[in-house]
Amino acid sequence: MEVRVEIGGMRLDKALAELTDLSRSVANEQIKAGQVLVNGQVKKAKYSVQVGDVIQYQEPEVEALDYVAENLPIEIVYQDADVAVVNKPQGMVVHPSAGHTSGTLVNALLYHVKDLSGINGVMRPGIVHRIDKDTSGLLMVAKNDEAHVKLAEELKAKKSLRKYIAIVHGNLPNDRGLIEAPIGRSEKDRKKQAVIAKGKEAITRFQVLERFGDYSLVELSLETGRTHQIRVHMAYIGHPVAGDEVYGPRKTLKGDGQFLHAQTLGFTHPRTGELVEFTVEAPAIFQKTLEELRK
Repeated sequence: MEVRVEIGGMRLDKALAELTDLSRSVANEQIKAGQVLVNGQVKKAKYSVQVGDVIQYQEPEVEALDYVAENLPIEIVYQDADVAVVNKPQGMVVHPSAGHTSGTLVNALLYHVKDLSGINGVMRPGIVHRIDKDTSGLLMVAKNDEAHVKLAEELKAKKSLRKYIAIVHGNLPNDRGLIEAPIGRSEKDRKKQAVIAKGKEAITRFQVLERFGDYSLVELSLETGRTHQIRVHMAYIGHPVAGDEVYGPRKTLKGDGQFLHAQTLGFTHPRTGELVEFTVEAPAIFQKTLEELRK
């Protein structure tokens, strides 16, 4: 396959990703393997493309994926012909990946929900946004492509309501605040996210609900949706989420992962235009831990 560059100045890997259906990581893999030619010559990823350059690349083979519907217990808070709202349990991965081909929310949705949008392909049918494996709470699910587009556009425009509650380490000095710090992949540990100058815009608002001395209960509102955003931002200001083994201290509250729960979700219904809002209680382990802290 080949494409012609119409706007110069971009790195080769970025240009290839923007001009084709390849992800930037796959584009990089092909470039490193010498499978990408520019005007018949092998170039490095950092090569700055010029107007008129002809880029030849390999069309990746489509892997046949067939994820099985599984009768896994999930709570469907709301459902109609266009959208479903589910309460994801703590410990469940949202969609299949290399290490998780079963037992995910998608496997459960394929069983419990009749129709799912196909915009994100076979691996993420219906999935408009995600929360981490060990974060519990509300997710919106699109049941057709038209609904998916509208829900995704609202998220991108920062108009959706997403409120979390978390138990965090320490006693925050302010009752409320705003954390505005860019997030990107950590330069020290590629498996982690971090606040870095070259990161993408990330904004989190917080309000302290209760104080327990060594811990605090906070409500957090997301204006952006970066990977691990709340966990990274709270660690950045010195108050990591309790139970977070990746961004927090080893000495922490015992539970089933981080004490972070997506409690409230609000959005404009894609068909009716009505503003809808849903709230669910935190898991039993979260509530039990709060009761113990109050004592």
